[in-house]
Amino acid sequence: MESIVDKFIRYIKIDTQSDMDSESNPSTVKQFDLARLLVQELQALGLKDAAVDDKCYVMATLPANTSKTIPAIGWIAHMDTSPDASGANVNPRLIPAYDGAPITLDAPTNTILSPADFPDLLKYVGQAIITTDGKTLLGADDKAGVAIILAMLEHLQANLEIQHGKLCISFTPDEEIGHGADHFDVQKFGADIAYTVDGDEIGELEYECFNASMARIHIQGRNVHPGKSKDKMVNAMQLAMDLHAMLPVDQRPEYTDNYEGFFHLLHFNGTVEETDIMYIIRDHDRVKFEHKEQVLREAIAFMNERIGSKRIHMELTQQYQNMREVLEPNMHIVDTAREAMEQVGVTPIIKPIRGGTDGSRLSYMGLPTPNIFTGGHNGHGKYEFIPVRSMEKAVKVVLKIIELYTTK
Repeated sequence: MESIVDKFIRYIKIDTQSDMDSESNPSTVKQFDLARLLVQELQALGLKDAAVDDKCYVMATLPANTSKTIPAIGWIAHMDTSPDASGANVNPRLIPAYDGAPITLDAPTNTILSPADFPDLLKYVGQAIITTDGKTLLGADDKAGVAIILAMLEHLQANLEIQHGKLCISFTPDEEIGHGADHFDVQKFGADIAYTVDGDEIGELEYECFNASMARIHIQGRNVHPGKSKDKMVNAMQLAMDLHAMLPVDQRPEYTDNYEGFFHLLHFNGTVEETDIMYIIRDHDRVKFEHKEQVLREAIAFMNERIGSKRIHMELTQQYQNMREVLEPNMHIVDTAREAMEQVGVTPIIKPIRGGTDGSRLSYMGLPTPNIFTGGHNGHGKYEFIPVRSMEKAVKVVLKIIELYTTK
């Protein structure tokens, strides 16, 4: 069988970066490049119904090979990579046995992956790790998940004596920009339960996520020659900075952790005449989340009243909800994943996702979907890395989940 490293590197070499400003579905046509390759590989593994639709959703089914009554399990990973860093011309570096020292990723720019900045590196001394070359992201988020699912299927097809129920496979576009479930057809998918394979550190098991919204704010200024601007100029950029200063400093992402929510200033583009800013608002607690949205509304209302005109306009869009409410009545899905990890020698790390996941929206669409690890670290940037052993363990966890549902 092909190594998971070879699969992973093949997938990350394909640029699938999504685009937050695009209005098309998928947001970038290049995501089809990986989708079509995956369809070919699924069909080669005997999943005859494998196909990609016009929205770039890949779906396939491995039929049950037992007459036992077993839930149809879905396995989902996303194909796109983050807009935060380039996904083109990814040139991964394989370090066969990491020695614990700083790794120079790109000497000309002095880009160094160091345990001093990223202490998690020291957990993998002696292990093989894959890093970037310091110029792009790696793409472990979530092409590691794609590789893990394909490796699981390859193992089952090479060992036909292993019994399993119906397995439903999907690779989705645009997860990184919050649209991964926009056109996901749950009924067509055919699963009773599902897992996204999209977590980070080995052992992560997540069934809680943020409640999330996005605020796009437009500020209309009035530009006048600065030498003659007294009582005339309205500087849109200054209004944006004043508005930002009204939000609680301790609720910025860089000061929060665990269950703490935040306001994140994601985009700032402006002139004196016009300025556009964007926030994402996050909190696990629904009451606190709704309060954060109200704080922003009240801050804008105060600013407009202060300047005497409605120059600040906000479009607030709900993105997803905390999936815990759906998963708590279906905790056997989480408990089975926990048991699978323990049986293959992985210590479960159960914690809330400080981000988004397709599983949140899918859970509210009727498909309970927690999230399990891939092994990646430092996603969305040039310091991203993944230990090979973590990916290999993830394959064992996925196979063990299938086994546990088959033998229960």
